[in-house]
This record gives sequence, C-alpha cells and structure tokens, in this order.
Amino acid sequence: MESRALQARDGIIGEVKDFYFDDHHWHVRYLVIETRAWRKKRKVLISPDALGAMDWGLQVFPVDLTMEQVRNSPSIDTDKPVSRQHEETLRQYYGWPPYWGAVFAEGGIATPILTPTPAANTSEPGLTDGDAPLRRKGNPYLRSAKDTTNYHIAASDGAIGHLEDFLIDDDAWRVRYLVVDTRNWLPGKKVIVAPGWIREVSWETKTVYVDLTRDAIKASPPYDASMPWNPAYAANLHDYYGRPRYSDWDQDITAGAPKLRGDR
Repeated sequence: MESRALQARDGIIGEVKDFYFDDHHWHVRYLVIETRAWRKKRKVLISPDALGAMDWGLQVFPVDLTMEQVRNSPSIDTDKPVSRQHEETLRQYYGWPPYWGAVFAEGGIATPILTPTPAANTSEPGLTDGDAPLRRKGNPYLRSAKDTTNYHIAASDGAIGHLEDFLIDDDAWRVRYLVVDTRNWLPGKKVIVAPGWIREVSWETKTVYVDLTRDAIKASPPYDASMPWNPAYAANLHDYYGRPRYSDWDQDITAGAPKLRGDR
C-alpha cells in the first residue's frame, strides 16, 4: 500500500505514506497522503470511503475527489495524535459519514452515540463472539501503521518476534492479520495472528501480547508471503488454534478468495 499513487478525477494528488487504524476494531480509517501536486508538500487524510474500484496491478488508488478538494482540505500534523475534533472537521468538509456513532443533524453534529460496552458489542459484521478484537471504553484511538510496525510480539509464555506487516482486507478495509517475523526465535519462519487473538497491547512499551503459547505458534501452519492468499489457509489456521473463523469469509471459503493486501 505504501508509496502507491492517489489518482483524483483530474490528476495525481500524491502518494500513500501510512494508514491509520482504530484500536477498537482494527479498521483502516484513513490513508495518509503526501501531496506532490503543489509547490509545498503537505500531508492529508483520505478515508477509504472515497476510494473507487482498485486495480492493484496498476499501483494507483483511484479516489472520487478533485485535486482542488484535496488542496483545500484540512491538513494533518502526523507528529501529533489525530483529535476527534479534527476528524469531525475533515468528515464535514468531505461529507463522509462518521464511523464512531455520531450523526449529522441540522446545524452540525448531534450528540454522539456512546460506544457499547464489551459485553453488548459482539455483533459487528464480520466478527464472531470469540474472534472480536479488544473493546475499550470511550472513543477508539487512531494508530499509525508505520509507528506500530516493529512492535514486539509476545506469546503468553515469552517473546516470539516483532510485527513486520499488516494484512488488510481491501473490501472491508480491516486489518485481518498481523505478520510476525520470528527471525530471533524461529529463523526463516513468519507467522500470522489475528487481532482477535490479542490479549493486550501496551502502546507505551510497544508490545503486543497474544493469547497463544510459543509452542502453539511454533507448530502453526507456516505463512508464505510470496504465495497468493488462500482462503483455505485461513480456515486451517483458525481451526488449528481452535478459534472461530471470520464469519463473512467462511460462507464463501470455496466460492471466492478474500483479497488481502500487505502494507508494504
């Protein structure tokens, strides 16, 4: 995904430098674009809602916006956290619906709907009760994929490696798996884990704790990034760990392969 060009209706805007995902559901909320169409480079956020049909072979993301729209859009300081106020301004500017439960009303944004508690929020489309990512009270925080890459990954009984990449479903724009490089523990082997198997993330110590043992991970089906994504592999992986499959994939496990894309 990184370094792909963004094609507006009337020209190339710039290129993708990063993406932001929320730490509740691991949905991709924004692509971070560095503009190159104007004299002064700057970074802007573009929602996946604005993207058109993509041909990954062309190395270009089409976006249903004009260059002038992007030129006049709110800027973003990627060295600082993205505030909800900035998101509201951005989404009002483009007319994108908010993803956090607020609704637009006459005169502005209405009172946001509170995020459900963990016990009440297990029915998000595409998730099963046992496979849902961590829920937290309050608003989700946006996390940078670039900043999160290289986080330490720890099993329930010790370290296993570091986060190398994200596998993203380009239909649902969700992070489906984290690619873990185990070079310091299992030379030459890479494994993947789903966000739903994460027990805790320490953003302060840059460590992701998964609810799996080292032995279970060591014997897990090997992941080969050079091979096309195989839905049967995903089914096998979930079954191996005894974890529910993604419900929106399992129905079509033989009919059509889900499309997963690495960030790199």
